[in-house]
Amino acid sequence: MRALLFLFLVYTPSAWAAPPDSLPDGGSGVVAVVIDGDSFRLKNGGADVRMLAIQAPKLPKGRKGFKAWPMSGEAQDALEALVRGHTVTLRLGQNPRDRNGRILAHVVRDDGVWLQEALVRDGWARVYTFPDNRDFAAELLKAESEARAAKRGLWRDDTYAVRAATPEKLAGDVGTFQIFEGQVMDTAKVKGRVFLNFGADFKTDVTVVIPPDVVPMFTKAKLDPLSLKDKTIRVRGYVRSYNGPSIDISHPEQVEVVP
Repeated sequence: MRALLFLFLVYTPSAWAAPPDSLPDGGSGVVAVVIDGDSFRLKNGGADVRMLAIQAPKLPKGRKGFKAWPMSGEAQDALEALVRGHTVTLRLGQNPRDRNGRILAHVVRDDGVWLQEALVRDGWARVYTFPDNRDFAAELLKAESEARAAKRGLWRDDTYAVRAATPEKLAGDVGTFQIFEGQVMDTAKVKGRVFLNFGADFKTDVTVVIPPDVVPMFTKAKLDPLSLKDKTIRVRGYVRSYNGPSIDISHPEQVEVVP
């Protein structure tokens, strides 16, 4: 299994650019333990590293009652294959550590392979950004689209399938990170807050909510959310239940206009 994954992951290393080289250098080292598909521990007493901007299927990691996500073992194998025999360099994000003390970084291999893109392109992680780690989201979203279209890795499992933007399809996903897609039926701006509605009844249908302090980020990104009426968009984030399934947006990279 691991040997096959290794061959698959390195067959075209020249295709993987390393944009994170422009980020602050967080040092280099050799990986001692791969914790799961998006985190690892460095050798010689090094700290744990959580890879920025992606989310791989999760393993229990000692958490009582936590069930492994589908394909979490395969994702762990994929990261192990990528780091085996290599030194990695950490490129730090805006906030270099999370609340658990883990280093937050983009990771570049000694031969220039950007690990986040490699994992996303081969389907072992989804793009998972936040307002303070949006760097290179466009490159990762492109790689994710390619992997999804080719049904690579986790995209073979319906657990991770892109949902339709309907209450029926999202009702069981409240409290989880999901990607959904649909046509925006109407837009509205109320007291600075923008609403993207995917149905005729805003009290029951799917809604995307963009808070007033986030709207200027869309303006800077040259994406007017009010112009999205009648367009098909792809949205990612945590689903909550408020007047039907909804997602609160914290940065523009959560919204993609589908050609």
